[in-house]
Amino acid sequence: MEIHQLRYFTGIMDEGTFTAAAQRLHVSQSGISTQVAKLEAELGQPLLDRSGRHICLTPLGEAVLPLAKNALATLEAIQHTAAEFADAVRGRVRLGMIMGCSIPPFLDTVADLGRSHPGVELSLHEGHSHDLQARVLAGSLDLALIGYAGDVVPGLEAGVVIDEPITAVVPPGHPLDRPGLRLADLRAEKVLCLSPGTGIRAAYEDSCRRAGLDPHVDIEASSPLTLLHLAERGAGAVVLSESSAQGTGMRTVPLTDAVTQARLGLVTRKGQQSPAVQLLRTRLLDALRSG
Repeated sequence: MEIHQLRYFTGIMDEGTFTAAAQRLHVSQSGISTQVAKLEAELGQPLLDRSGRHICLTPLGEAVLPLAKNALATLEAIQHTAAEFADAVRGRVRLGMIMGCSIPPFLDTVADLGRSHPGVELSLHEGHSHDLQARVLAGSLDLALIGYAGDVVPGLEAGVVIDEPITAVVPPGHPLDRPGLRLADLRAEKVLCLSPGTGIRAAYEDSCRRAGLDPHVDIEASSPLTLLHLAERGAGAVVLSESSAQGTGMRTVPLTDAVTQARLGLVTRKGQQSPAVQLLRTRLLDALRSG
């Protein structure tokens, strides 16, 4: 059994096909197929079920996959530890971010990493928060910036960056521009909110249910800025966090019975992370919390 065979096996399951895994790993498709077949022959049983349209794990494959990922993670940790002693952090970091993310400290830190640590290979993936959590838990992402309400999924740990109540955001002079509102007051206006899978949307929906209301959204978008521009043009009232509307000239009105807070956090799998992942996580948390 050789380490590259385990890398090819896990790569196939991460990417879903032999072709995609070969492209990511920069080897030929036939080379991956041959090496995985050799691994299966050594184990005496198949790891992959190739009979259907999609590649599936056999029972042995399901048992071996997490062990293979752990073995690769251990090897990478050994390599990174040796690199640290050589005063250089190296390795690959797969970073996820929420859809439409435009937070300057986050983008500044990501852009600076390549200049300050050329030995770190960084890939960036955009998605909805619930999908990002699933990918971090499955190991196809190393860490992700997500919006959420309540707790993250079991098996992950979160570095909380923002934890704040949701508010209604309206232009000055709007009928809902008041000292405070209840969630039911939003029924008099069209409601604009972020897409499902975001922390603010989850906080809004959970708060409505706790208040005995059926949450409704008339217009949704992945970018807070898009929603704010629509509200400026009279499209309705936006449900966002107060910090999302800072510097826009819009009014933020407290929703006094919205009990669930919206959170922004950086999630990783529980357990030891590679030095490259630890480096980026620390830098991002410092930048986001100070920014």
